[in-house]
Amino acid sequence: MTGHSHAPTDGNGPAPTDGHGLAPGDGNGSAPSDGNGFASSDGNGPARGQSRRSFLTYLIAAPTLALVTRAGADLLAPQPAHAVIPTLPAPADLVDLGDLFILAGAPTSALLALVVEADGTVRFRLPREEVGQGLTTAVAMLVAEELDAPLAAVRVELDDARPELLFNQLTGSSNSIRSLYGPVRQCAATARARLVAAAAVRWSLPVSTLTTAAGAVRAPDGRTADYGSLAAAAADPALIVLGATPKPAAKHALVGRPTSRIDARAMVTGAQRYTLDLDVPGAKPCVVRRPPTLGGGVRSVANLAAVRAMPGVLHVVTIATGVAVVAETFGQALDAKAALQVTWGPGPADQLSDAAVRTKLRAATPPLLVPPLLTAHVDAEFDFAFVSHAPMETNSAVADVRDDRAEIWSGLKSPIVARETIAADLGLPLDKVTVHVVQAGGSFGRRLFFDAALEAARISKACRRPVRLMWTRVDDTRHGRMRPATHHKIRATHALGEVLSFEHRVAAAETDFRHGLGEIITATAASLPLGIGNATLAQTLFLTTIKSPYHFGLTTQALTEVPTGVPTGSWRSVYSANTRGAEEIVVDELAAATGRDPYQFRRTFLKTAAQRAVLDKAATEGGWGRAMPAGCAQGIAFHEEYKSRTACLVEIDTRDPEHIRVTKAVIAVDVGLPVNPRGLEAQMIGGLTDAISTTLKAGLHLDKGLPLEGSYSQFHWARQRDTPKDVRVFVLPATGTEPGGAGELGLPAAVGAIANAYARATGTKPRSFPLDFDVDFTPYPR
Repeated sequence: MTGHSHAPTDGNGPAPTDGHGLAPGDGNGSAPSDGNGFASSDGNGPARGQSRRSFLTYLIAAPTLALVTRAGADLLAPQPAHAVIPTLPAPADLVDLGDLFILAGAPTSALLALVVEADGTVRFRLPREEVGQGLTTAVAMLVAEELDAPLAAVRVELDDARPELLFNQLTGSSNSIRSLYGPVRQCAATARARLVAAAAVRWSLPVSTLTTAAGAVRAPDGRTADYGSLAAAAADPALIVLGATPKPAAKHALVGRPTSRIDARAMVTGAQRYTLDLDVPGAKPCVVRRPPTLGGGVRSVANLAAVRAMPGVLHVVTIATGVAVVAETFGQALDAKAALQVTWGPGPADQLSDAAVRTKLRAATPPLLVPPLLTAHVDAEFDFAFVSHAPMETNSAVADVRDDRAEIWSGLKSPIVARETIAADLGLPLDKVTVHVVQAGGSFGRRLFFDAALEAARISKACRRPVRLMWTRVDDTRHGRMRPATHHKIRATHALGEVLSFEHRVAAAETDFRHGLGEIITATAASLPLGIGNATLAQTLFLTTIKSPYHFGLTTQALTEVPTGVPTGSWRSVYSANTRGAEEIVVDELAAATGRDPYQFRRTFLKTAAQRAVLDKAATEGGWGRAMPAGCAQGIAFHEEYKSRTACLVEIDTRDPEHIRVTKAVIAVDVGLPVNPRGLEAQMIGGLTDAISTTLKAGLHLDKGLPLEGSYSQFHWARQRDTPKDVRVFVLPATGTEPGGAGELGLPAAVGAIANAYARATGTKPRSFPLDFDVDFTPYPR
């Protein structure tokens, strides 16, 4: 028997906040955020804007309590800021990308599923992807908090692709906790209210006399009933529940406390199951021989029969992206792949190498508007290389495609558009295709695209059997999507110690956004011709993420993208890492040009007290200005994005030119309302590691249409010896009632701080990144 129950709530109690891929994302140890709307603050007091939420509950009569909730959107309330020469608000100051995602997802935020089972286990179906950012832990904390249940009793399971969610199953833009914070709390609060109501009926007591704790309802006379024993009664559609309101922040016992990840033990013991660990009956190992240049096609295979006759080989099939080999073991599949003699057609970037890309980008950079006449000025140009996402888990998928149905397993951040695209490609009705979202070992934006899932589906269809597809590390590094190379031109004019104008022009290899906003409509729109589709999304993302935190007079930031034929994708912090990183370098040079200390200069021009508080914390805790040996120096930088702000202070040692290393880092972060401070620390340390890598040594050399790098040993990501032993992260106490984003937050300030420390230690002005970009390895054969 099914039924419906309506229970209104105003939802105006304080709401906690977090911290996390569009790239980010990823994003990567997570700190919760609001999720239902927006409330901005100038840093001097609480944000204006009250939320009003309502929910719709679906009940199923069973020995479980199961429900879904619906939440509305809050009002945007931007706050004014004032300085000597004020800068007008940028679009991202008024509405950021996370705000847009929250608005787009609001109509389907009802569809969260929570189940209380007869044994007291609480299961929550999460319509997002966990890629290592700690999202499942933060969500479990929210559920346990509102239910007054032990955290150990909460199980967070990743939901399958659900097209009815529309824009509400995309993991990216530091938006997961921001968009889920209110709905998850309301869902759990509704469950708690029903459990209490069921106990009240059982004991013939007023609801107001009952309390909850440790997964049980308690009566004034000492009687208790655990949630499992009440689950069936709580699911009764006839049960009268007057309303459910989430707890005010003042009553939080778990949210806001540093909490270890719920999946930590499984990960360190090897018990965590990733895509290739799944036991799908009959699924055989599969690898793909890929072209010697990006996007090249197969013309012919000279030794097809001989390869098919090799030990263990089951199938050899040609697909759009290469030649797939299915075998009894991965070793046999790899041997057969290496033996293939393939004639390849050209790809769209065959003639491109680094120098040609730089030339294209420099030529495409728009001119600056303010002439350097009669005023002092600082001019700077920067180049950033292509970069691999380089997650620990390479692209992988399992597919079982039959004549009348298909089932796919993969780590997916946009599973709805993956399911819709795969269904169309296979010629199957959407309801005959099931896509399971599997926890992934890293992403940083890479898993917004579903290349492996689509390939596996095509191979399975061609072979008429289940397959287990693995991209090798070389495949993942060379043929995976990359952070686009960029060129930056900045001019800042100043007089009498004041900054009069700040202009920033960005030219970038085009970022591919054809995953859309997570469903087929915007994905299709993004595939329309240049100027209508992908470019429109690019401009929207740039304008809703990039802003200056400083009052620098007339401030303009503009993006021009150049098609290159190179496969790209959002990479952690998307446009912010390079754009704001370059700006923070120029801020140091402005400070020097005006004869001021870099920290004090920033403090003067930052727009709000909240921003200055973060900067002050990093400078104070990091001992800014302390004497250091020659060849060593400090650097500091600031960044604000997605309703959160951070400052990073680093110390660098350049005395060994062969091994320049960051020796210390102090990071202060304010995310409004932190859900899990320990998750926030992980996010900030992850951003720092990314910044150390891409600023100092990690990049991709494009050579005649293919990256030279093919492994971690060649793509010089930071190792333990490259990371500082002394890293301290200070999570500021709650400064708001909603969480901001954290996944993208930690990277841009760290990029600026490292580059600034390098400049002060060496006396040079860094202009091309990574700083050490030699080809010190022998590339793998193409």
